[in-house]
Amino acid sequence: MMRGMGNMQKMMKQMQKMQKEMQKAQEELGQKTVEGTAGGGMVTVIANGHKEILEIKIKEEVVDPEDIEMLQDLVLAATNDALKKADDLTAETMGQFTKGLNIPGLF
Repeated sequence: MMRGMGNMQKMMKQMQKMQKEMQKAQEELGQKTVEGTAGGGMVTVIANGHKEILEIKIKEEVVDPEDIEMLQDLVLAATNDALKKADDLTAETMGQFTKGLNIPGLF
């Protein structure tokens, strides 16, 4: 019976260590950035690993007062590209903790 308790304590310590490592990885995601682009680089959106938009760059030559819709579409496409890359970064970073585990919706 005591042997089982020792294994349980060891497992709990491993879980606590993994939890701390996951928390650190989550914090580091906030420091990493990804860049989404559209229109051949005419619009660039920079986001962090927490999917927060940090910066939007628009080249002057794409700004046409007669075609606001095109600019809106480019900003939208670049934003979606950046957010997709942020999701990929999160999956890559946090996936190391779920290798071998099939837990739907975890990351």
